[in-house]
Amino acid sequence: MNPSPALRALVIGGGFAGRAAASELRKQGSDVELIEIDPGWRSYGAGISLGGATLRAFRQLGVLQAFLEQGNGADGVQLFLGNGQPIGALPTPRLAGPDVPGGGAIMRPVLARILADATRASGTRVSLGVGFKSIEQDAQGVSVRLSDGRVGRYDLVVGADGLYSQVRRQLFPEAPAPRYTGQAVWRAVLPRPPEVQCAMMWMGPRTKPGVNPVSKTEMYMFMTEHRPVNGHVDPADFPRLMRELLGDFSAPLLQRLREQIDERSSIVFRPLEALLLPQPWFRGRVVLIGDAVHATTPHLASGACIGIEDGLVLAECVGRGGPLEQALQAFQQRRWERCRMVVENSLRLGEIEMANGSKEEHAGIMRDSLMALAQPI
Repeated sequence: MNPSPALRALVIGGGFAGRAAASELRKQGSDVELIEIDPGWRSYGAGISLGGATLRAFRQLGVLQAFLEQGNGADGVQLFLGNGQPIGALPTPRLAGPDVPGGGAIMRPVLARILADATRASGTRVSLGVGFKSIEQDAQGVSVRLSDGRVGRYDLVVGADGLYSQVRRQLFPEAPAPRYTGQAVWRAVLPRPPEVQCAMMWMGPRTKPGVNPVSKTEMYMFMTEHRPVNGHVDPADFPRLMRELLGDFSAPLLQRLREQIDERSSIVFRPLEALLLPQPWFRGRVVLIGDAVHATTPHLASGACIGIEDGLVLAECVGRGGPLEQALQAFQQRRWERCRMVVENSLRLGEIEMANGSKEEHAGIMRDSLMALAQPI
């Protein structure tokens, strides 16, 4: 008896979710091609904070060791008042195993390179500088016209093309657009002082700056800002604006860091937008994952996490065999509540910050969310 032919899958979009999906689908025996519109497959940004659930996903992907070698793992988040007085710590359970710290951080381009290497090592065919022109499907498969002139025929198409997903636009033209939340996030890369051993945050009236080590010598600073209007900000003003936001804080460490912020600090400014696409997340043989369906703000440091988890769960559901529609339905059911929780709770945390609202509610949402994220996927 001849073995059944391998499932042919196309992943559109080479971000973190797309790389995870491609790698895991290959492990399940699928024949996978990934297309990415950026010919350089670049990843912009400063550092990225990661919780225990993300490190648990890294272990499954096979990239945990690379993260620990090239990033920084640590336990706990230290909390301070604006004057530097310690007020407690958030525990970070060791979800990836007793030998692995409960969280950490890494430079975003470094993590992108680790995941790109894993994708290529999986046997995925990667086509860079390639997008798609059209997607047409029937009962037997999906025909995709690519921007390089090819027409591919696939059993499954995975739309992992981010917040402004073109796959989503074609699949669900009635879908809501991403919405601006009223906040923006600032990130900068700075030398790591000896006293910064794990994530640290300061509670201020307008902003809550934090730092997180990304390597043995560097860390990144992050803070959200209430910006009612999503207007243009001149990059030439980035250092001055970041220093001004830190003016509310008398904590000695923050003041030292404030003086170091300049045009060499790799500052990234990003208005925060969010999206939660109502179910369904698939139509026929085409499914959406990652920011294409659940783009979140960074308040729970879980946006990359839930996107990568999407790739793991999708491959697991597809790998069980059976009708593809059944597999995609199972994927959607397993992911909906977890991703909804992250998006909506992150948005609520931002609303509380902007209104200088209840510290008790803020702490309760953080605690409940972290407990939920600790659950198996």
